[in-house]
Amino acid sequence: MGSTQFGNFHNFCRHSTLPICNLFSESPTQSGTGSQLGGYGFGGCGLTGITLSHDRNLSNLGSILLCGLAILVTTVLLWRADRKQAAVGRREFQLFLVGYIIVEICEIFTVGGFPLERKVRLGFTAVHLGSIVATLWVLLLNGVVGFQILDDGTPISLGLILLSGIAFFVGTGYIALDTAFSYTHTFVPSLLGPDNRNIALYVLYQLWPLICLAGFFLLETVLVLRVLGEKKPMLYLVAAALLFAIGQIFQYVISTHICRGTNGKIDGALFETLFTLLSVVMIWVFWSSITEDDWPMPTSGESTYT
Repeated sequence: MGSTQFGNFHNFCRHSTLPICNLFSESPTQSGTGSQLGGYGFGGCGLTGITLSHDRNLSNLGSILLCGLAILVTTVLLWRADRKQAAVGRREFQLFLVGYIIVEICEIFTVGGFPLERKVRLGFTAVHLGSIVATLWVLLLNGVVGFQILDDGTPISLGLILLSGIAFFVGTGYIALDTAFSYTHTFVPSLLGPDNRNIALYVLYQLWPLICLAGFFLLETVLVLRVLGEKKPMLYLVAAALLFAIGQIFQYVISTHICRGTNGKIDGALFETLFTLLSVVMIWVFWSSITEDDWPMPTSGESTYT
């Protein structure tokens, strides 16, 4: 991507089904032309899905079903994490899982294309974007928790994570709502231009999540290899990273080809939802593996994550 494309969303929205695209003027959500998603309105392949009555569409049934599955699976992971009473970072990790559930609930109405009124869908979109940013920030902080800088599960540890996550959620959500409804006229369509240039949301939605994921991966790598002296958990961590990457490839690269090949019935968003869910499951498996009770006890002066 050339430097002149920094902050531009038009090409992303033309080739992919992203929640952020609902905010821009070309989107059917903003223009009031229907519930079609994907590249519809941006010059790309429109995701029409299943035709309903009164000229409405259920654009992405596959994603809706997978979001429902993700919510159920993550609820089970929450319950299983709660049973690991002695695990370091148990409550902090549960905050991450709760954030992911909120993301998936919102995705049903933003990417799933469930028929909604314009303002309701835009509201869900703002919550969706804020939840993504906040949840990945919480994941990054979970990488810090393992080093026991602060005692895990304490009010100060949970409070710092929760309050900082809320700050990211509110900040991102406000910018999204301002983009959608032009409260302050900072992000009106005439200022965004034909390429839908929004630097603030580009940094928060496209770049910041990658920074959080990279930071989490690096922190946990150091924790496992240097502190615990183990290698097996790295298999789970690498698997989680690969699954997430595959999902992003489906979303940003393959999506438009799937859409054209199926005449707008499905696109890469369905597979992105699936592989992201698998990635979250592998992160849970990784976390569970490094919080087992059978790790060797550290010698004096060493840290532990058991």
